[in-house]
Amino acid sequence: MTALRNAPPRYALVVLVVLFFAGLPTVVTSFQSLEWAGVLIFAIAIMGLNVLVGYNGQISLGHGAFMALGAYTTAILVHRYQLNYLVTIPIAGLLTGLVGFFLGIPALRLSPLYLALATFALAVVTPSLIKRPEGLTNGVQGIQLLPPDPPPLLSDVFSLVNGGQPMTSEQWLYYLSFAIALLLFWVAWNLIRHRPGRALRAIRDGEVAAAAFGVNVAGYKTLAFGLSAFYAGVAGSLYGLATGFVSPDTFPVSLSFQLLVGAVIGGLASIAGPLVGGIFTYWLPIVSSQFVSDQTWIPSQISAVFVNAGPAVTYGALLILIMIFAPNGVVGLILSGYRRLRDRLRGAGERGTGQMPPDHQTI
Repeated sequence: MTALRNAPPRYALVVLVVLFFAGLPTVVTSFQSLEWAGVLIFAIAIMGLNVLVGYNGQISLGHGAFMALGAYTTAILVHRYQLNYLVTIPIAGLLTGLVGFFLGIPALRLSPLYLALATFALAVVTPSLIKRPEGLTNGVQGIQLLPPDPPPLLSDVFSLVNGGQPMTSEQWLYYLSFAIALLLFWVAWNLIRHRPGRALRAIRDGEVAAAAFGVNVAGYKTLAFGLSAFYAGVAGSLYGLATGFVSPDTFPVSLSFQLLVGAVIGGLASIAGPLVGGIFTYWLPIVSSQFVSDQTWIPSQISAVFVNAGPAVTYGALLILIMIFAPNGVVGLILSGYRRLRDRLRGAGERGTGQMPPDHQTI
């Protein structure tokens, strides 16, 4: 009881967020549950990118390619080899993580700018590479996946909570994405709090100083690349299951930019930032396109142009605003406002008691 009473306020906020996402499918439709599953899937990919960019300082513009590799791994194993889709998720993550680890070895010799260009080239060539082994990937036609059925036991439990309505495949995919996201966010949180996280931040702040203090720079940088690719592979596997169809056009170059923008908007070097970034990454193109198409005063020719270019324009404008007014992202802006409010309330309380403030608050 004492431990709960002395727990930081952010733990209570985490519990509220978890309860909110756990009960979400009971108050929204099945289709909306699938949309929110997409939010969690993007949050997983952005969390991996955040480990690489935010905590380690390596810039990647090719995480859409890692998502494509994870999605195609699951699609091929399920469609061609009839493997259980649950088994393919960790296989996709491990395979993608291994590829990312080996790609991280030559990346050690590249400066941040050239690393960004190299990963961007990876994102550009990936759709073309997918089309080549047509016998394996089905070329431009892609691979279709059937929606997975929920486990009977979980469906029965859900029907008891949801007024007798059985769990649909969309709701099951949501809970599957939610459980995996919860696990991977917990892994990232523990990683950042302990020695590997301190080593990653030390390398980000200064490789020479980190090496002088005994940090294995090459080992931790390749580890960050592999772990980030693992997260992207898991997200890609879930993305393929959620969409029910994977093709080269499912993973365009713009997907890698969306993930990076989501990481920046949510807040780099933040555990909560990827969740906020996932919400922006998934919902922003949909909302911006609907907003433009609903404006009757806009001519149809101009509206059609903005519906296609609206997400890109909105991403650019929002990124500029975030860079100006919230350089640490939305989470950083909220934390900064909370600290200012807390300091102001503490200052008002100390003036009200007539006591001098502590030494560290004096000017």
